[in-house]
Amino acid sequence: MNETAKVLRKLAGDYREIAFSDSNTYKMKLHRDVNDLRMTRPVVLIDELPWSEMNIGDELTLVCEDPWLRRAEWYLKSTIYKHRHMPADMVVPPYFPVEKVITSSGIGIRTTEKTLATDNANSIVSHEYEDILKTEEDLEKLHPPVISYDETETLRRYNLIGEIFGDIIPVEMTGVNSMNSMTWDDISRYRGVTNLLTDLVDRSDFMHRIVTLLTEFKISEFDQLEAMGLLDTRNYVLHCTAALTDSLPQKNPATDRITRSDIWGRGAAQIFASVSPWMHEEFDIDYMKKTVGTCGLVYYGCCEPLHNKIDIVEKIPNIRKIGVTPWADVEMAAEKIGKKYVLSSKPNPAKVAVPILDEGDLRMEIGKILDACSKNGCSCDITLKDISSCKGRPENIFTWERIVSEMAAGY
Repeated sequence: MNETAKVLRKLAGDYREIAFSDSNTYKMKLHRDVNDLRMTRPVVLIDELPWSEMNIGDELTLVCEDPWLRRAEWYLKSTIYKHRHMPADMVVPPYFPVEKVITSSGIGIRTTEKTLATDNANSIVSHEYEDILKTEEDLEKLHPPVISYDETETLRRYNLIGEIFGDIIPVEMTGVNSMNSMTWDDISRYRGVTNLLTDLVDRSDFMHRIVTLLTEFKISEFDQLEAMGLLDTRNYVLHCTAALTDSLPQKNPATDRITRSDIWGRGAAQIFASVSPWMHEEFDIDYMKKTVGTCGLVYYGCCEPLHNKIDIVEKIPNIRKIGVTPWADVEMAAEKIGKKYVLSSKPNPAKVAVPILDEGDLRMEIGKILDACSKNGCSCDITLKDISSCKGRPENIFTWERIVSEMAAGY
């Protein structure tokens, strides 16, 4: 047995202990209870970490040279690391996932941008995008994506992993388990923020033309995924939040082909933080009904504050979860969400990007979220995400996890 196999087998054994533990089973139930609106207590999660600042004692240092095995090593090491230092209510699938190799032809254009990095080791950088969709003629370049499945490469990866540690942990091929449609995030990269916001007013028909085309492309993409049998009902994390639910799939995937009605849809329009509710509805929500609204359940929202837009968000069919950012009024959001939906709270990640964590301030922030949910009977998950830095102090995040987990446990 070579050294690479020895490393991966040791990691697979550690992963198995977590995946098949009683604690992992219990946390899966917590996730389902939240998403099915029968919450036992709030779920606490941590994601989107500044990994370049997190490597304690070489715990995250990779040794595998083969690109695919290196990815497998990272998945195992990062999962074990999170469980060791900041588990909160993370859940671990009881198998090693080998994602099916699915590619898209694209839609005929590529973004052009300038970037600015303040830390070359950190993948989070600032972006300035060139407007590549200025005219009607530019729209003629666009075409629906063509989806391809590389079964040969998928099987190669599956067999390679299976041969190394398939006797320790089950190895399973996984497909696409959610429909993600953030149309205006895409448009902001194609046009730039200022051009986009200005043209919503000055060239509204042109902007409707763009979003109509991208909506048609998303529908085409999922038509193809459905027809090719590439959708998957197994979903443990939905963009950093709890995904497990007893409400999906809506039919038996063993006897029926999986469709959008069996999986989560996730939508957002982060750039619309500064537009009015009526404009948000006209340019995004009405289109979301045609994409994520065809899914079995829907999670809407990311970094845009939605506390004064709950009434338009709930027009999306099958809405189940609504994001509440640090810039939203959580009390207003909780009052409007009530027992109808899951309140997916995103505390301020800047709290951990400091030399010394202010524990009192953190307790006030989380206490306000918990009080608002308790008062209004909301099911909720609390996710620390978008963490661009912890000032080189991973212990800030570890302390955040300890405090917030204790507060949620006492809910």
